[in-house]
Amino acid sequence: MKLVGKYIDKRNGSVGDLGHVTLRPEDDEDIWHLYNLVQQDDLVKAPAVRRVQNVSATGSTESHRVKLDLKIQVSKVEYSSSGGGQPSSDQTSQGSNSTPNVQSTATLHISGKVVSENQYVRLGAFHTLDIEINRDIRVEKSEGWDSIALSRVEESCVPGRGAEVGAVVCGEGSAAFCLLSQHLTLVTHRISTSIPRKASASGSSQYEKAMSKFYSMVYDAFLRHIPFGNPSLRAIVFASPGWVRESVYTWMTNEASRRGDKLLARSLREKTLKVHVSSPHVHSLMEVLKSPEIVAQLKETKFAREGIVLDKFFKMLASDEMRAWYGPDHVCLAADRGAVGTLLISDELFRSSDPKTRKKFVSLVEGVQRKGGEVVIFSSMHESGQQLNQLTGIAAILTFPLDVEVVEAEEREAAEEAEKNKQEESEGKVG
Repeated sequence: MKLVGKYIDKRNGSVGDLGHVTLRPEDDEDIWHLYNLVQQDDLVKAPAVRRVQNVSATGSTESHRVKLDLKIQVSKVEYSSSGGGQPSSDQTSQGSNSTPNVQSTATLHISGKVVSENQYVRLGAFHTLDIEINRDIRVEKSEGWDSIALSRVEESCVPGRGAEVGAVVCGEGSAAFCLLSQHLTLVTHRISTSIPRKASASGSSQYEKAMSKFYSMVYDAFLRHIPFGNPSLRAIVFASPGWVRESVYTWMTNEASRRGDKLLARSLREKTLKVHVSSPHVHSLMEVLKSPEIVAQLKETKFAREGIVLDKFFKMLASDEMRAWYGPDHVCLAADRGAVGTLLISDELFRSSDPKTRKKFVSLVEGVQRKGGEVVIFSSMHESGQQLNQLTGIAAILTFPLDVEVVEAEEREAAEEAEKNKQEESEGKVG
């Protein structure tokens, strides 16, 4: 993401800072950042195309499209990542020293009422802005810029980002091609083809032909959908149950040598990691991220850190449940007592349409950080974030054990005592 312009008026108090930020998205991950940044009632200005009708003096109607900048007050934000792809068996033409052309597939639609009138659009008219790559978008926060929104802008504008891991999760006749970046897991392509069973001599021949065709499809799809030549790509993972990953890797290295594709051969030799997983499906990526090979090579990246922390939480939940809490109410109680050592929170919670709910979680994050705790914000576009969302989207690893029942009893006693004092004060005033 490119930061085109920024004006933030710093001010004290509980309300966020006023101002605006102009950004230019450059890839799918930037579109995801914008989806997490734009909230209901924010003011957004971006390029748009409107169909305009002109009526001539003779009564005839002429329609044409006009490009203009529209400013709307947001009422709805829709994000779509079409990375799932349909199973495909098509192949690309052969070539050497090729580099893949991975195009943007994410879409972001922002709808709302027009708040800045012009000659083509009346004030209050509804419009949907289609946010596109390399088109500037200006955002003004209705509730002010809180720390989470500002950190999102800073993080999205760090140079040199991009996909850090390319993964091929495969089985006999099936393969899913994935790109993992700091905040996004994108399935760029899928392959599915039938493989006959190897039951006889003739069946063995048919099986080998089918597998050879499958390997060729994987090779050609890899060229198109995995940016193996990019410097930012740190690892290429082949994951599968059984022996398939070894066979795919061997076939690809031999084919790269046969075609004289030196860039691919070097990338496979220097970046490849082969990992065993329990099933040939995309959700097995969680197993990939927890494997010792990946942890050792990518331990400082955000998505690997998410997997490590979530695994630590589940282990703590199994061994010492008084130090592993989850759910908004329970985690807030633990934070009030200064017990949170590591806070696990999904970015989905910050997309709440209710400003009070968002402020509640922002205050929780800031409170944990002030007390020296670690905060890990999970991307709901990673498998680890989706698993956390199944646990209400928020959890905590405590620095010391707390009994939930005891804490809740203390809270009830404190509430009853406060209510009793309030009644005594009101009775005293009446007397």
